[in-house]
Amino acid sequence: PAPTAHCPGARWRGLLVVALDGTILTVPDTPAVLTAFTKQSGNHGGTGYPQVRLLTLVACGTRTLIDAVFGPTTSGETTYAPRLLSSLRPGMILLADRNFAAQKLVAGIAATKAEVLVRLKNGRRMPVLARYRDGSYLSALGPVRVRVIDCEITVTTTAGKHTGLYRLATTLLDHHRHPAAGLATLYHQRWEIETAYLELKSTILDGRVLRARTPDGI
Repeated sequence: PAPTAHCPGARWRGLLVVALDGTILTVPDTPAVLTAFTKQSGNHGGTGYPQVRLLTLVACGTRTLIDAVFGPTTSGETTYAPRLLSSLRPGMILLADRNFAAQKLVAGIAATKAEVLVRLKNGRRMPVLARYRDGSYLSALGPVRVRVIDCEITVTTTAGKHTGLYRLATTLLDHHRHPAAGLATLYHQRWEIETAYLELKSTILDGRVLRARTPDGI
């Protein structure tokens, strides 16, 4: 990955900050493409074009693309995500949204020796194994020991402010070396992958469908 030690946001306490997420791309409506990719149904007629589900692993500091997988939208993000794990390494910390907080997937990430910071659904019940002075507590996601951090995050845009409760889980268990407040701030870097998708779809593609008119071309 491109980020260096001097690139803002590239590393956090020596760990390369990377993010995992998915998006949808529109592809040409041709008979050949429709043999591999489908249109989505919906209450208002569905989509006019077939679509592709894309998942990428991005270095947050420069939005460098590390790895990517894609396929039909008939499979969900958590189906494609394990195919990206071979690109994770010790010395990385992976940021992910709550859709990726499945026990098996987190265990797979932990097995690569990369660290993880993932959002959990607020209503998810987590066992409390020990409490720490920074407000976090030791818990478990299946076979993986994690630290859980409940925090309040305010998002400020030109449209105003929105404050929400976030529950985060991390494999960084030492609350002295990796305090809860620092991890809550770090999670903000996950949005860099959303910005990368915005650049891809709005700036590079300018809202157009991909050009390839065959599954192999896509």
